[in-house]
Amino acid sequence: MASENVDIIKRGFDAFNRDGVDGILPFIHPDFEATTPPELASEPDTYRGHDGVRRWFDSFYEVMDEIRWEPHGFQEVGDRVIADFTLMARGKTTGLEFGQHAFQVWELRDGKAIGIDLYPTLDEATAAARAAEGG
Repeated sequence: MASENVDIIKRGFDAFNRDGVDGILPFIHPDFEATTPPELASEPDTYRGHDGVRRWFDSFYEVMDEIRWEPHGFQEVGDRVIADFTLMARGKTTGLEFGQHAFQVWELRDGKAIGIDLYPTLDEATAAARAAEGG
């Protein structure tokens, strides 16, 4: 049986895939913060709150259409959830489909995402989630 945190993240993925950034915002805590690492972003940056999430996705929507997260699985580590996923999008100019596989580590507070960290490998995501839990 999936935990409550895993269920929240799954519902967030579904909402994002259905309604884009507007779909994910109800799952985002006002104190949300995420930093995109250089190995997974063309322009690494830190994004805070709902405005930050909108700014994060605005950078995608400038050059891509049909942005969605294709989940491959979810794993709970303490109170964090690791999402194995592929970011899929279509280039606005080229029409070419693009995919980037990565791992998100979601931290939740009060049933909402307070932070997301991105990692290129499951080992790195798991190690980070365990370290955050103190183990």
